[in-house]
Amino acid sequence: MSTAVVKSRGTHSLLAAYLAQLATHPLRTKAITVGTLCFLQEVLASHLAGVPMRKPLWIDPWYKHLLLRAKVDSKAFKMAIYGFLVSAPLGHFLVGWLQKAFVGRTGTSAKVAQIIASNLLIAPVQATVYLASMAVINGAKSLDEIKKTVRGGFMTVLRVSWVSSPLSMAFAQNFLPPDLWVPFFNLVSFSIGTYFNTRVKSLKLAAERKKAAEEGKGKAKDQ
Repeated sequence: MSTAVVKSRGTHSLLAAYLAQLATHPLRTKAITVGTLCFLQEVLASHLAGVPMRKPLWIDPWYKHLLLRAKVDSKAFKMAIYGFLVSAPLGHFLVGWLQKAFVGRTGTSAKVAQIIASNLLIAPVQATVYLASMAVINGAKSLDEIKKTVRGGFMTVLRVSWVSSPLSMAFAQNFLPPDLWVPFFNLVSFSIGTYFNTRVKSLKLAAERKKAAEEGKGKAKDQ
C-alpha cells in the first residue's frame, strides 16, 4: 500500500472523527476549533510579520524561554479565549439560525436570499462584536475607547466580509455538503484573519521603526 493512500485514509478518518464530534457536540467542537485557530492566527501573524522576540531574563523558567521563542504571548491566549467564549458561540447561533431559516430551500433565489441575509443581518453583528473584543484585548479600558474602535473599523471589516462572505457562501452552496460548511468557513476565516493580522503588525512595526529613526536623527542634530 502506498504512503499517499495511507495518508489519504488517515486524513479521511480524522475528518470523519471531527465531523462526528461536530454532529454530536456542535457548540463544544466549534468553540475548541475556533479558540485554537484564533491562538494559531496570532502566533503565525507574529512570525510572518517578523515581530521581534522579547528577550527573556536569565531567571525566567525554561518554558517561558520556549514560549517567547515561539512568539506565544498573552495576546495569543486572549485570542484563544475570545474564539472559545465569544466568536464560536456567536457564530454557532447566528449561522444556525440562518441555516434553519433556509432549510430545504435549494433554489437559486433561496441561495441568493441566504447570502443577502448573511451580509445584512449576521455580518454587522459579528463585525461589531469582533471589533469590541479586539479593543478589550488590545487594552481598551473604557466604553468610549471600545466605541471609538468599533466606529473606526466597522466599515472596513464589513467591506471585507461583504466581499469574502458571498464568495465563500456561493462556493459552499454549490460544491460542499452542509456538514463540511463549518470546517470550510473556519478555514476561510482563519486565512483572512491571519492576513490582516500580519498586515496590521507589519504596519505597526514599520511605524515604530520610522519613529525610532526620526528620534535618532533628532538626537544626532542636538549633539
